[in-house]
Amino acid sequence: MHIGEVAQRAGIPAKTIRYYEDIGLVRPQRDASGYRDFHENDLHKLVFLARARALGFSIEDCRKLLGLYEDESRESAQVKAMAEEHLQAIDSKIAQLQEMRGTLSHLIEACRGDHRPDCPILKDLSGTSHN
Repeated sequence: MHIGEVAQRAGIPAKTIRYYEDIGLVRPQRDASGYRDFHENDLHKLVFLARARALGFSIEDCRKLLGLYEDESRESAQVKAMAEEHLQAIDSKIAQLQEMRGTLSHLIEACRGDHRPDCPILKDLSGTSHN
């Protein structure tokens, strides 16, 4: 398969596939004309990477997960530990976002939004709201 076909089948842009090749996540063969020649195994790796990235795993985490995927002597405990660590990071981000939302919601509620220049949102952002 050439890059266009594998991109369509994997559901990711060709540019992303080229990037994954540049950083060594996939290594397609080249045909006599120099074109990338992807095999089913490459397609499976690309689908795997697309799914892992969609779940928010970093490129380095994807590299480790792909290594574990290809290692038939792996222990599922290693994979579970990585997934649990990632879930904790997601939960932390969610908590941060909820805190940000609460603060912003409070500031919006405090702002009259009228023709006057006084604005609690700008005051808070400037760091002078607690003076």
